[in-house]
Amino acid sequence: MTHAATPESPYELADQAARRLAELTGVERHDIALVLGSGWLPAVDALGEATAEIDTTDLPGFSAAAVAGHSGKIRSIRSGDRQLLVFLSRTHFYEGKGVDAVVHGVRTAARAGCRAIVLTNGCGGLKETWTPGTPVLISDHINLTGRSPIVGATFVDLTDLYSSRLRALCREVDSSLDEGVYVQFPGPHYETPAEVRMAGILGGQLVGMSTTLEAIAAREAGMEVLGISLVTNLAAGISDQPLDHAEVLEAGRAAASRMGDLLGRVVPRI
Repeated sequence: MTHAATPESPYELADQAARRLAELTGVERHDIALVLGSGWLPAVDALGEATAEIDTTDLPGFSAAAVAGHSGKIRSIRSGDRQLLVFLSRTHFYEGKGVDAVVHGVRTAARAGCRAIVLTNGCGGLKETWTPGTPVLISDHINLTGRSPIVGATFVDLTDLYSSRLRALCREVDSSLDEGVYVQFPGPHYETPAEVRMAGILGGQLVGMSTTLEAIAAREAGMEVLGISLVTNLAAGISDQPLDHAEVLEAGRAAASRMGDLLGRVVPRI
């Protein structure tokens, strides 16, 4: 679905960013975008040869990374016959910069030619069998931010938002992969045990602070979406351990080899 861009619209800003991206990377068109969440950064080297790397702030509409474990870089990578656009950071809803800022990377990727996007995150798991370092495919989501990235009365179908085709492809690569419903809370504070119980009652198995708004924007732009969560800790109340962001990052580092192998095998087949 496309929008007629007006001079001050977020879609026009994404157009500007995509044009500047092509100039700085020397790549006229990218094929697949990836957004790497907390703990996923060490896996990026398995994706292929970097042909360019730029600061997010070199492009219109982007701001510097504000969260530990995120690098404020965008990398262009050649993987077989595919050109990947990899965002090594994201803007989170809790940063208070507005929903348009949260999904600006997704819109830029769409305007840069990407037909599919892989959204990753670090999250809390509600299943005790999902030990830290477990990757889980996102089958659906519950958006508790109370916001939507869609501008105006544009009605977008979110059926099969997280592509069943791409999830099946992932299971061909790794048959042990489980899947679950991701619940986005506003953050930046972690969820209370009562909120985690609520998420479970609503049908959620994963809790975090990102991804759902980006996925909606990607669907609006016509991209196929693959969501993968890295369970970095058991959610509040599932275990008696306190939550700590440093442990989230450490779980990601410990799982980097598996995450890199998974992405390196899946992405070229998308």
